[in-house]
Amino acid sequence: MPKFVIEREIPNVGNLSQNELTGIAQKSCDVLRSMGPQIQWVHSYVTGDKIYCVYIAPNEEEVKKHAELGGFPANKISKVAEIIDPTTAEA
Repeated sequence: MPKFVIEREIPNVGNLSQNELTGIAQKSCDVLRSMGPQIQWVHSYVTGDKIYCVYIAPNEEEVKKHAELGGFPANKISKVAEIIDPTTAEA
């Protein structure tokens, strides 16, 4: 199933407390449970003003639906074409 990287612009998100981030994660998980197993949240990277999320989903529309239902921005959604890491250099 395809992977997607979602860029979410949220001003000052990097300054949120652990409790606030927990609330965001709980809301996301609640929405995912209501949508069924075809969409999965892998993990997210929190930076100063953005969150970069990695999802597994059948298509971009499901990612957009999750954002709409959760009230989260999804400013940019990119389908992952390939994954590389240091072991790729060994080929």
